Amino acid sequence: MGALNAGLVDRVPKQDRSRATRQRLLEAAVACLAEHGWAGSTVSVVAERAGVSRGAAQHHFPTREDLFTAAVEYVAEQRSTALRALFPDGPADRRAVVSALVDLYTGPLFRAALHLWVAASNEDQLRPRVTELEARVGRETHHIAVELLDADESRPGVRETVQGLLDMARGLGLANLLTDDGARRERVVAQWGRILDGVLDRPRADPLPRTDPRPLRD
Repeated sequence: MGALNAGLVDRVPKQDRSRATRQRLLEAAVACLAEHGWAGSTVSVVAERAGVSRGAAQHHFPTREDLFTAAVEYVAEQRSTALRALFPDGPADRRAVVSALVDLYTGPLFRAALHLWVAASNEDQLRPRVTELEARVGRETHHIAVELLDADESRPGVRETVQGLLDMARGLGLANLLTDDGARRERVVAQWGRILDGVLDRPRADPLPRTDPRPLRD
């Protein structure tokens, strides 16, 4: 029994070290991808930044594609957790929620994801992984947005408005890659808060305003 207990004690620190190594690799991969892009982010570069050997990196992630898709997914999950933690009591002030959602697209995660998307457009082996990852991250972000905005997507136009908010946030993230777009971003966030108030608070009996002059068809 004593030998068994000693073995368990020996294994726990090793498991902890393995998890810590994996996390360092994931964080280093995202940082490298954000700073150097796909071409400059090799497994060796990531391993050096994480302070581990190339062999240790490949033990956790056999291929480069495994490493980078796992890295972006890991940080996406971390950001989702952080977003929920900002509003632990659920639905919150809409402008604050819009601002928090926009922040998701102006940090290193978005920059890293963008490099991954560009690489996936030219790498057949990488494309299906990134497409699947983006779909899952997109669904999770949409779900969080609906929850925090207390949006009823059974009502006409609500789902499209929430998705439009996320598409807008992605566009602001792209603009922020080249210049500090903070001042304009603040004005856009305020306007989207007003748009959401108008759509989400509209009485159910009121139809959405028609903008297309063409007749509706069955």
